[in-house]
Amino acid sequence: MEEKSTSVNVGGGGVNVNTGKGKPGGDTHVNVGGKGVGVNTGKPGGGTHVNDPDPFNYLYAASETQIHEDPNVALFFLEKDMHPGATMSLHFIENTEKSAFLPYQTAQKIPFSSDKLPEIFNKFSVKPGSVKAEMMKNTIKECEQPAIEGEEKYCATSLESMIDYSISKLGKVDQAVSTEVEKQTPMQKYTIAAGVQKMTDDKAVVCHKQNYAYAVFYCHKSETTRAYMVPLEGAGGTKAKALAVCHTDTSAWNPKHLAFQFLKVEPGTIPVCHFLPRDHIVWVPK
Repeated sequence: MEEKSTSVNVGGGGVNVNTGKGKPGGDTHVNVGGKGVGVNTGKPGGGTHVNDPDPFNYLYAASETQIHEDPNVALFFLEKDMHPGATMSLHFIENTEKSAFLPYQTAQKIPFSSDKLPEIFNKFSVKPGSVKAEMMKNTIKECEQPAIEGEEKYCATSLESMIDYSISKLGKVDQAVSTEVEKQTPMQKYTIAAGVQKMTDDKAVVCHKQNYAYAVFYCHKSETTRAYMVPLEGAGGTKAKALAVCHTDTSAWNPKHLAFQFLKVEPGTIPVCHFLPRDHIVWVPK
């Protein structure tokens, strides 16, 4: 397999991917906006539970434990509250365990479906019934679910397939952006600073990092999405540029989704926004 490099412009910093020589988990890496995208193999973070639904998959109702314990709850807010001087308590978790993108040709040869789970576990030496096995199983299950009405979805198992999908849905891609935080900090109060920048008005592809043995991104294209880059200043002095996505039509979401329970609003009534964790990406059209 030939060594090759794929480059796309991400957050002005550029993404350079060296796909290695076809060895799973070789030296593939991706840098976003100069800070790097943390690609996480998926150890549950503080307070998260293995079987909690992905908060960025809008088909699912929140579990009872998730509402009270998932740190991602705090990432949801209303668009009307996004203005300079507004404060919110946030925790941008840094992923310490990295999982590499597989080269495209390698990823294409590895099964990615519920009926091939025994083969997948065997290939990656994952013990069936273990925490990692359950997370991988959940990721495949969520990838196999139909998209919600008004959206198109795709699970990308390589960087090349994520780029190809984004270009196929957006035409030309201007840039890919992600949340950037100066340093890892505990949950703290952040204030929105001046200079909120609208990245896209309606159409975007948003890709969420999944828990898996290698880098897998759950991407969905929506025509009812606004993306913003929001400058934040933490109480402890930490600065962040957080990527916020606002959904202007939530009528097809599960009425018991985490966002509605946390924000106390009904589906389809008001734009619902959330900040994106550090290893998620928004592809912005030209």
